[in-house]
Amino acid sequence: MRSKFSIAILVLLLSSVPMFAQDLRVEQAAVKDSLMMKPYTIDPLAPSKAAFYSAILPGLGQVYNKKYWKLPLVYGGMGLSFYYYSFNNDKYHEYRGAYKNRLAGRPVTGELADLDNDRLIRGQRFHQRNRDLSLLITVGIYVLNIVDANVDAHLKQFNVNENLTFKPTLEQNQFDMKYNAGFSINYQF
Repeated sequence: MRSKFSIAILVLLLSSVPMFAQDLRVEQAAVKDSLMMKPYTIDPLAPSKAAFYSAILPGLGQVYNKKYWKLPLVYGGMGLSFYYYSFNNDKYHEYRGAYKNRLAGRPVTGELADLDNDRLIRGQRFHQRNRDLSLLITVGIYVLNIVDANVDAHLKQFNVNENLTFKPTLEQNQFDMKYNAGFSINYQF
């Protein structure tokens, strides 16, 4: 009885081996397909193209990198700082014109008529400083736009496939029972 039961189990196991073998082959093929990645190509001119495009027309490098969500940030920042530049430049010339009129002996009209010379000079300095700061911010956003496009194009080429691993570890020291932190970086060919 025991031998018949053993033979039945053996036949059952052996008959299921081809089924498991087929699953194993399918699974191995899936693993092989996942490991066979597209050839990794690097375009060394992509970062310089992105920077060039952003230098020609702000935001075009972000479009080249397919980071469309950065476009409103670029144009919003540059537009707002340019608006403040224009506003402060107009106010600076308004205060300057009123001060020149007062020095020439002509009457000052409008909202600046009640201000004395000292306040007109302070108004000029205030709006001149804000105008220059707005221009500096506009240029800074323009340069930041170019740098962002270049760095983003570089990072698009960064290799982040499955063969790269970073494994932090926490091991207990056997002598003093304290924990030691460490990490290992592995690359598989």
